[in-house]
Amino acid sequence: MSQREIQGSLFLIGFMGAGKSAVSARFHEFYGMKLLEMDQEIERREKMSISRIFREKGEEYFRRLETELLGELKGSSGIVVSCGGGAAMRDENVRRMKEAGKVVLLRAEPETVLQRIADSEDRPLLQGRKTPQGIRELMEQRQPRYEAAADFAVDTDGKTVDQICREILEKISGPESF
Repeated sequence: MSQREIQGSLFLIGFMGAGKSAVSARFHEFYGMKLLEMDQEIERREKMSISRIFREKGEEYFRRLETELLGELKGSSGIVVSCGGGAAMRDENVRRMKEAGKVVLLRAEPETVLQRIADSEDRPLLQGRKTPQGIRELMEQRQPRYEAAADFAVDTDGKTVDQICREILEKISGPESF
């Protein structure tokens, strides 16, 4: 399947560690889609880490940057976007994503998330909650918004990146596209 067969762009949402970066990278590599890592792009533009943006300018400032970046994608096609974990918490962001393509929720259990992010120190919202229970609490706060924003969801626990990509493509185009 080529990127021309995917209408619009793909927006991967979900909790940190759900697999958004790995899946978006694979879509870029194997399906020729342009790749946009929202957090990395914001860090590049601001010339500072997400943690530092949160610390020096606040979460609200960071969330506005996400909204502005999504606004730049209006009318785009063939882009796979790895959204920051909180991008889908704003109605304006969800509207912009849906206007530009499909919104895919990647889900993972708290234990899987903890395993995937254990070595990362650049997760400001997990400061003091890097435990399965702390992750579960934050996930439960966000889950209703994630579910409402998504066109469909894919569970990532115990699956390879290729399996997740195939499942996404199947849900977009049907099983006959393979």
